[in-house]
Amino acid sequence: MIFDDTYRPFFERLHAEGLYDRRFGFVEAPLAAVASRTGIRAEAYRRSAGDKIAAFESFTGDDAVARMVNSKFNFACVATPDDRHFEAARQILSSGVHLLVEKPSVLSLSQLDELTAVARRHQVLAKVVYHKLLDPDHKKLRTFVADNVLRHVNNGYCSLLEPRSISGSQFAEWIAGRNPGTYVAVHYIKLIDFTFGGRLKTIMASGQRGIVGRTDGPTWDSCQMRLIYEYPAEPHPREAAFDIHTSWVTPDNFPGYVEQEVQFRFDNGVWNGHSRKRGVECTIEGQTPATIKTTLNNHYSAKFLEPWGERSQRGYGVEVLERFVREVAFVEFGGRPDARSERLAQVDKLAYNGLWADRQTVAAVQALEAILDRQWKGRPDCVVRVNDREGGLVLYEPGSNKREILYEPRV
Repeated sequence: MIFDDTYRPFFERLHAEGLYDRRFGFVEAPLAAVASRTGIRAEAYRRSAGDKIAAFESFTGDDAVARMVNSKFNFACVATPDDRHFEAARQILSSGVHLLVEKPSVLSLSQLDELTAVARRHQVLAKVVYHKLLDPDHKKLRTFVADNVLRHVNNGYCSLLEPRSISGSQFAEWIAGRNPGTYVAVHYIKLIDFTFGGRLKTIMASGQRGIVGRTDGPTWDSCQMRLIYEYPAEPHPREAAFDIHTSWVTPDNFPGYVEQEVQFRFDNGVWNGHSRKRGVECTIEGQTPATIKTTLNNHYSAKFLEPWGERSQRGYGVEVLERFVREVAFVEFGGRPDARSERLAQVDKLAYNGLWADRQTVAAVQALEAILDRQWKGRPDCVVRVNDREGGLVLYEPGSNKREILYEPRV
């Protein structure tokens, strides 16, 4: 799904048009290699793409990434299941190759620390795909916040419900022991963290089981998170609470592919957004809502017949990939070789996709994983505090003096 919606149209357009920017001129960025466990999808894509893509190598097996990084290329994208991101990302960065990794970047702050250090040691970019930050509605929200049109967020609610086909077929191979919060709530964790800033203080969570896996097992159908943030204010700091609900068991005949909505309340206003209900509703006999959805998301990634006759596939899910490649091209080709470090520093400081800026997001993900693990083991309702007197990330069990330091340094 991710490949066909974003990477495939992006690389095919690059193959046809290349990339131009006044800062670095014209560059080509052909798809050079693919690493996967079996290579089945890579070979199927090679056959279906034909001359829409350049010839590429396909590496397979458990050591596919290790062998792939011996090839010469400028950047690599990691779109594996979330619990496999770290090792692939580490090998790529250690080879001196720029990295783009799907969300969540990693599952723990210690992994984040290591990847950030490796990227800096090898002087390469380490970036994360957060395509929802490029959604035009979310960009408008951030504009209002940055311009002080909307003042001090008080609380918020976010919901993202995936269809059952995600957990039942598309991701069935790796779904055991996983949860939809780590996979998709991270979109909204980053949106909240990037848009409103502030200091993450507390994470709470709960989950439900019994559809994807056993009712007493470690595989989750849905989960709910609450994040508490603190914001500087006079005479005392102010707080805001955000609830994020996620699942991957929505019926497949739901009118939209994904149900997505947000609400944020401010001192002087309310923002309501619904990514599925943006004004388009379509009914086609025998096709909706199965093969074509009734409510269409034409903003993330959609196929179009352009007014000038061209067939295209575009949207913010594709745009975020192009932004990254432009950043890499600027670092490598945007000026004198002896000024590369200055260009690298300029691009690396961008917080919207920088791995270094992912600390509070990864802290929330690590906390969620730990809380759900305790719930599975019969110790529900745990709370994780951020940067308290015991450590950077500390888990507390209700009715107990026990505490566990998940991460000792300050977040």
